Amino acid sequence: MTVTAPPPPVEVEQVEAHRPESIRRNTFFGLATQITTAAFTAVLTLYLVRALGPHDYGLFALSVGIGTILVLFADFGISGASGRFIAEESGDRRRVAAVVSDSTWLKLAVLLPVCGALWLLAGPIANAYNAPGLVWPLRGMAIATVGQGMFIFYRNAFVSIRRVSLTWRMTLFESACEAGASIALVLFGAGAAGAAFGRGIGYVVGTLFAVVMIGKVLGGGAIGFSGRGQAARVARYGGSLLIVTIAYTLFEQIGVLLIGAIIGTSAVGIFEAPMRLTLFLSYGGQAVAFGVGPRLARSGEEGPDARSFVLATRALLVLQGALLAPVLVWARPIADVALGSGYHGSVAVLRALAPFMFLLGVGTFITLAVNYVGEAKQRIWLSIATLVLCGAIDLALLPTIGVVGAAVGMGVAFTGYVAGHFWICKRVFHFPVRRLVLTLVRCLLAACAMGAVLFTVGTSSLTLTQWVIGALGGAAAYVVVLLASGEVSRSEISAVLAELPRKRPMRGRG
Repeated sequence: MTVTAPPPPVEVEQVEAHRPESIRRNTFFGLATQITTAAFTAVLTLYLVRALGPHDYGLFALSVGIGTILVLFADFGISGASGRFIAEESGDRRRVAAVVSDSTWLKLAVLLPVCGALWLLAGPIANAYNAPGLVWPLRGMAIATVGQGMFIFYRNAFVSIRRVSLTWRMTLFESACEAGASIALVLFGAGAAGAAFGRGIGYVVGTLFAVVMIGKVLGGGAIGFSGRGQAARVARYGGSLLIVTIAYTLFEQIGVLLIGAIIGTSAVGIFEAPMRLTLFLSYGGQAVAFGVGPRLARSGEEGPDARSFVLATRALLVLQGALLAPVLVWARPIADVALGSGYHGSVAVLRALAPFMFLLGVGTFITLAVNYVGEAKQRIWLSIATLVLCGAIDLALLPTIGVVGAAVGMGVAFTGYVAGHFWICKRVFHFPVRRLVLTLVRCLLAACAMGAVLFTVGTSSLTLTQWVIGALGGAAAYVVVLLASGEVSRSEISAVLAELPRKRPMRGRG
């Protein structure tokens, strides 16, 4: 009789902490994360646009635009690259911890010098824009850039190990800190600089909170340097993502930068305020990407989950279609309520941004899909072409039709960007394109029906009764067309409701 030694004790708490969650739960918490971000950002944006006014808000928006470029430039593609390898190694907690730890130090090695340079060059940058008041907002954004860069990295790590509920916790904590600090500093008269430093406080505190959580989930090995050579492969894949990231970030911000240079900082506020409101409507795509994206990574001999990809794309088209009509038909009342006086020029900008908004959710999802399947190199020329096209349209239209030209440029260029990523996905794995085109057509028809209802209710100043009637009537018209066209069935609606996350018993502390 052979006596077998008992297995080593299992670290139950860490196993439970690392255990992946289901697609429905991750998607639910992905949506909760975006709603939390949207709620805090909406409150903060509405406060800042009113408290600062077009000029100071323009300074703040310009500093945010510059800071956003630096955040993703200093990332060096590390967040996306590490996310791919974390997802591929998700079955091995120690290997995941090694990827996280090596990537952390690699990221800090790039991030800190870049942010230090922004602090030192704030004066020359402000002089280049002929805006002396831009100096301290830029220095506040230097601090925010460090915190935001690390915050994004840890958020992506939690998504890749399929623990999006932890992403929601860190987002809630960071958003509350940022909103509270920014509002307090502006109330005390710090102006645009106070808003920028408040942003920095929020992200730095949020990052410290994320470090504590990552240690609980993956153990101390995720914080110290592992020395297992993970940084090298992360850096190699990150190089391709760096080029893509720089090109796409410039695409997002080129309108702000060119408007500031050609027209002025006040015009930046007119463009950026509705742009931020439009981004709130894209969060569904990020939520679905949180739930489905990591499952598209190639693990061993298993290929991407094409069925989940198609279902997710259909769901995003249906969701974004419901948001299209209000932006087009109710642009004026939305701008009046959300932005207040001084932003009348933003109405036309909001309407012109409608195509960009409609595709943004799908675009967010499929770009992450391409990253997870390891095809980042295929995105390089596509991203550069998108940037060049948008910049050319902006330069042609800004002198003639003003800030609306930047919105038109974003819509045209982004349409080509999304189409190109669909082509990459189709080349890597097969899915029924015709089915997705049919969904697109049906959603546009449903959006037209919804728009007709909203137009009938009114298009300018709306009473509370008109808001309620239009919202309910428009939503009903949208759903009726989807049901009548066969795009959505009653059984699918029942299945979605049945899949809503249920409360789980607590096991361990992860």
